[in-house]
Amino acid sequence: MSERVRFHWDEHVDPAVARGLRSHGIDVTTTVEAGLRTSADAAQLAFAVSARRVLVTHDAGFLRMANAGASHAGIAYCHRTARSISEMIRALILIHEVLAAEEIVDRVEFL
Repeated sequence: MSERVRFHWDEHVDPAVARGLRSHGIDVTTTVEAGLRTSADAAQLAFAVSARRVLVTHDAGFLRMANAGASHAGIAYCHRTARSISEMIRALILIHEVLAAEEIVDRVEFL
């Protein structure tokens, strides 16, 4: 059986999106909960990889890291002003429902 997608929150993404996903029973960790507040992007990505979590971010630095060949468990990127909170929640629920964790490894999804 395939493992479900789980998410990790970059500290700059509104925590209301994480709460919205949790209200739908989706497994989410946040930077603050993981003790990574103010940590470098590389540390954030390393945590997400080790925990096999898709990193949800507004930070284009993670896109550059992925483009440079950094392995990751998946990145869900949304420009800060591109989507409302409810639109982000719907897009991430869709990723959770449609993709298995192994299908999003080293893949970037633009919300």
